[in-house]
Amino acid sequence: MAKKSCESILCFLFFFIICFSVISVSAQQTCDQTSGSFKPNSTYDNNRRLILSTLASNVTAHDGYFNGSIGLGSDRVYAMGMCAPGAKPDVCSDCIKTTSEGLLQICLNQTDAFSWSGEETLCLVRYSSKSFSGLLVLEPSNEFFNINDIRKEDQKEFDSVWDGLMFRMIGGASSSVRNNSSSTSSSLSLSGKYYAKDVAPERVYGNISVVMQCTPDVSSKDCKLCLERSLDYYKKWFYGKRGTIILRPSCFFRWELYTFFGAFDSINARHPPPPSLPLPPPSVPNLTNITKKNDKKTSGGIIAAIVVVIVVTIILIIVGLFICKRRKQKQEIELPMVLNEAESVQFDLKTIEAATNNFSEHNKLGAGGFGEVYKGMLLNGTEIAVKRLSKTSGQGEVEFKNEVVVVAKLQHINLVRLLGFSLQGEEKLLVYEFVPNKSLDYFLFDPNKRNQLDWTVRRNIIGGITRGILYLHQDSRLKIIHRDLKASNILLDADMNPKIADFGMARIFGVDQTVANTARVVGTFGYMSPEYVTHGQFSMKSDVYSFGVLILEIISSKKNSSFYQMDGLVNNLVTYVWKLWENKSLHELIDPVIKEDCKSDEVIRYIHIGLLCVQENPADRPTMSTIHQVLTTSSITLPVPQPPGFFFRNGPGSNPSSQGLVPGQSSSKSFTSSVDEATITYVTPR
Repeated sequence: MAKKSCESILCFLFFFIICFSVISVSAQQTCDQTSGSFKPNSTYDNNRRLILSTLASNVTAHDGYFNGSIGLGSDRVYAMGMCAPGAKPDVCSDCIKTTSEGLLQICLNQTDAFSWSGEETLCLVRYSSKSFSGLLVLEPSNEFFNINDIRKEDQKEFDSVWDGLMFRMIGGASSSVRNNSSSTSSSLSLSGKYYAKDVAPERVYGNISVVMQCTPDVSSKDCKLCLERSLDYYKKWFYGKRGTIILRPSCFFRWELYTFFGAFDSINARHPPPPSLPLPPPSVPNLTNITKKNDKKTSGGIIAAIVVVIVVTIILIIVGLFICKRRKQKQEIELPMVLNEAESVQFDLKTIEAATNNFSEHNKLGAGGFGEVYKGMLLNGTEIAVKRLSKTSGQGEVEFKNEVVVVAKLQHINLVRLLGFSLQGEEKLLVYEFVPNKSLDYFLFDPNKRNQLDWTVRRNIIGGITRGILYLHQDSRLKIIHRDLKASNILLDADMNPKIADFGMARIFGVDQTVANTARVVGTFGYMSPEYVTHGQFSMKSDVYSFGVLILEIISSKKNSSFYQMDGLVNNLVTYVWKLWENKSLHELIDPVIKEDCKSDEVIRYIHIGLLCVQENPADRPTMSTIHQVLTTSSITLPVPQPPGFFFRNGPGSNPSSQGLVPGQSSSKSFTSSVDEATITYVTPR
């Protein structure tokens, strides 16, 4: 593994020498220096970080395009994320996430910025202090070109093919009609709304590959105008070059004499380049980023770029070799320690392949952020669930170590039991007990299946989750903070007993440790506590907050990520329950399915406990041991809850759909969210 990792690093560095531009463009951020600035760690900055941290999950949840806003007044941040049509959800999510992180690192205090990027697919991330939905924005722009030229004797013939291709491309990209297989005599294009990719075979230079895309919020006319401006710009400044990239806030234009993004495989397979004439002498496809253009400055810029590339490459090779050596040493020491510490059974890969019918689709139970889960049966008849960590996941190794070390040391009836693991070659497999009744959300949020959850079952589920978390926090050999408690991570066995699953994000605390901080907030928005979302601070009280949300969902069969009307205003579940508390009408929350067979006072007490768990101040939230006591002893008097950490506040005459998302700073503050087109924003599971 370490050897392959080192080889990958070296390959990357040498590829950098050959294709400097492609790498730099894939990480190109454009920070608008003219738009204004903000103070780091200000409310605007916090809102910017918050909406960008959740953008990847919002984009994948909304079929590859999301346009939303967070904050109020001058602190409001508008953001957009999108991927090229047809991008796989995990590839799209990774692209949006990487691009968002790049903007945060490069654009330190600019209120407006955008970035078109991607390696496997094209994606856009953009944020601004002003609403830009539906507006055509051409500046600021960023341009790149290939320093190599089309030979003068070939230019006329090349232009005839190039011009025809671009004419078709602009027409296809600016069309709002999806076209999956339009073809002409010279090319086959693939397109979606405001997106088109195509290749055209050229007699001397092979295939000309083109991608064009506009943001879906602009009109067809504006999309066409944006792309035409980009083509005019190419003809004015880069005419005769062998490739160009022009990035604008509202559109993207790129053409090359080689394929990119992996976007042209199906097209090239049917239209190979004609080998009728010998190609020009091979040259390095080297792109240069241009700011101001004239002939003399361009020549100087080319020389400077070459010098910079050589110097940076030498430095990167040295650093890469050092990193490779350190990583290899660390892996050789760390992984055996992890496996020895796991105290778990190591399975042979062939045994697991036989149990899962070689990981057949028929045996597939589902997929998560780090891989897929398969059902299997061992030779002794034991049913198992095998989590197969993705080979391409950058976090697969971290999750593997986490789950092997953490879960193998935990034994509790309300935790999913790890039976063993397998580590052979690139395969990292975790073998769990099979839990037949899927997850809690499968029943709870289905109009028909939730009928199987009467009050006795739901009360038992709440009690089981309580005991499981209490074991993690207090009674196990380790103090564990789960960090991703949610309905989909609560599995149900044959008797509908709950089992907490998915410990990939779990953290081990020291004996005397009470709180920790992280710069990388992970989890599911809506279940995450306010101090974790806004400051990266987590503790046992973070899990308590998530548990409180779970209680409210279990009693109401309502998703926290959904939104509800009350008094003509829009509310999320926590806000909705708080207003019911203020109106002394908590009974309205109870799912009608259980109203007939439950004691109303008992259910309302559970709701009261849920509200205590979601209070804004972590110190006000009860510990899991206290929660276990008040759930099992009805004679204990409950304190009056304070307002929750995240809740909606709609001022007089305000439009619920235009409210912003702000972190609560005291019990009087609010936490709201909105998106364009009056759709309320929510974040789906990783």
